[in-house]
Amino acid sequence: MLSTTERTRLRRGKHKARTDRADLYSLLDAGMVCHLGVVVDGAPMVVPTGYGRVGDTLYLHGSTGARSLRAGGEVCVTVTLLDGVVMARSAFHHSVNHRSAVVYGVPRVVTDERERWEGLRALTEQLAPGQWDVVRRPSAKEMAATRVLALSLEEASVKVRTGPPSGDEEDHGLPVWAGVLPVRQVFGEPEPAPDLAPGVEVPDHVARRVPKP
Repeated sequence: MLSTTERTRLRRGKHKARTDRADLYSLLDAGMVCHLGVVVDGAPMVVPTGYGRVGDTLYLHGSTGARSLRAGGEVCVTVTLLDGVVMARSAFHHSVNHRSAVVYGVPRVVTDERERWEGLRALTEQLAPGQWDVVRRPSAKEMAATRVLALSLEEASVKVRTGPPSGDEEDHGLPVWAGVLPVRQVFGEPEPAPDLAPGVEVPDHVARRVPKP
């Protein structure tokens, strides 16, 4: 179960809260981009970035010179998956069907070499499953220029909205279409790099992510 804290307790829309930790893992594993919120020089900064999960730890990475990774202190990481636009008969009741997670904590800089590799593998596999096993590994120079952060998933909340629009009973007779417009993210046909070596075909782990016509 997720451990509820003052920061993760939902005060509005409590019925949308999910308390099973498996819901958190499922949501994070389905996403590809998170938003990292930090305070830099006394001002808030929110940056989109990739991430990867190993067990109950979220890994983030970037340049050793990135201000967002050098700020220190507490951070807030969010992941949102948009599932549908909820169109109501009144402007007030428009909404979106979504799954979202909010994670709070103080990340630690990963210094153990084995864990750094594990974190980078998780980051790569989150966006491109199967790619880590075929690409060139980071060089010593590249590793020296890369900072890896580990954030515990101990303090987190999950919020989910599903279903049709809500609304006032007196609005039901209005001649306005109401319902849900589903939103789906799909991959298109792979586009080879212009300098791809001759004879290199699209690998199976990439091809199988493309929907069949």
